[in-house]
Amino acid sequence: MNASARLKAALAACPLIAILRGLRPDEALPVGEALAGSGFKLIEVPLNSPQPLLSIEALAKALPQVIVGAGTVLEARQVRDVHAAGGALVVAPDFNPEVVQEAVRLEMICLPGVLTATEAFAALACGATGLKLFPAEMIPPAAVKALRAVLPNEVLLLPVGGIGTANLASYRAAGANGFGIGSALYRPGTGTAELKRNALDFVAACAGSMRA
Repeated sequence: MNASARLKAALAACPLIAILRGLRPDEALPVGEALAGSGFKLIEVPLNSPQPLLSIEALAKALPQVIVGAGTVLEARQVRDVHAAGGALVVAPDFNPEVVQEAVRLEMICLPGVLTATEAFAALACGATGLKLFPAEMIPPAAVKALRAVLPNEVLLLPVGGIGTANLASYRAAGANGFGIGSALYRPGTGTAELKRNALDFVAACAGSMRA
């Protein structure tokens, strides 16, 4: 499968990306196993976490059923580092054409951060697999609906930032395909039992939004 098909399949199974900012390599496996056991198919370790490439490598090896990669990817060389560690996912807070093009070259899933229609179309022209709408606090459901009206139907939109179980359904109704979930799911020090409860709450909220 190509990057787009892999992302669509993962989001169809569970439309959530776990953002594990601050994850340490010694925590990676129990945290990853708790998320995978809760149904998550996408895991992101931001590159401003402690030794992120070690965590990505460990997760990618242990959880072949999950798409693992990095967040806060700002430079093309970082894309290569993530790929070398076994990562298949590149997420950025911004749109950097060099980052997107390098991810495309390496056949990785790439989700650049965009805020406007101009950025969205530019990122898609570079080959972005989908679009991270960031920060979602500045892109309410009404804005997502407006973007959805002008973007091609097949474009995947994933709001990130401030997404919780309470507002997820309204974004879904506006046309969001999935979500990146950060501190509401995991923050440094979160135990696996708490993490699993949080993860299952989000999975249940997604299921409810799809039924609605």
